[in-house]
Amino acid sequence: MKTVLASRSIEIPEGVTVEIKSRVVKVTGPRGTLTRDFKHMDMDLKVIGGKYVRVDLWFANRKQLASVRTVISHIDNMMVGVTRGFIYKMRFVYSHFPINVSLAGNIVEIRNFLGERRVRRVTLPAGVTYVRSADVKDQIELSGNDIAAVSLACAQIQQSTNVRNKDLRKFLDGIYVSEKGAIPAAE
Repeated sequence: MKTVLASRSIEIPEGVTVEIKSRVVKVTGPRGTLTRDFKHMDMDLKVIGGKYVRVDLWFANRKQLASVRTVISHIDNMMVGVTRGFIYKMRFVYSHFPINVSLAGNIVEIRNFLGERRVRRVTLPAGVTYVRSADVKDQIELSGNDIAAVSLACAQIQQSTNVRNKDLRKFLDGIYVSEKGAIPAAE
């Protein structure tokens, strides 16, 4: 069963401009510019009067219909990114050996994980900033405009501290995401 037309639109917030040229979406705001390519999805993307972005999908089956909401969500995340930005907070969990995390250039170095001598290194993607929390012990904050880059950095840090060949119910050590979302608007 094919749906004749599936259409969704999203409002463009104040101070944000959206350009769409052959399914390449460019969103510009006060924090910078983000670009994303949607050429792998067969749908119509239009800016309506500078106020709305509309996504149209003609004669689609059920799986293709799901991609309409996905594209709208991606564009929404880009708009939030260029206005407020995204922040992910990660906490260190350890039972005995304290995990030591430091920044060298754009590489996060994790030392003394489970008392191992090996230094784990994770390269931060472009546009992601690393801050060691001053008020909370054993916490780091990763922030940036692109939610994909920030969440990728967090995922790579978390996966670098996977425990192997041990009982995971007992060895809960690692670096885990404790909080995530858009940076709160200053009041």
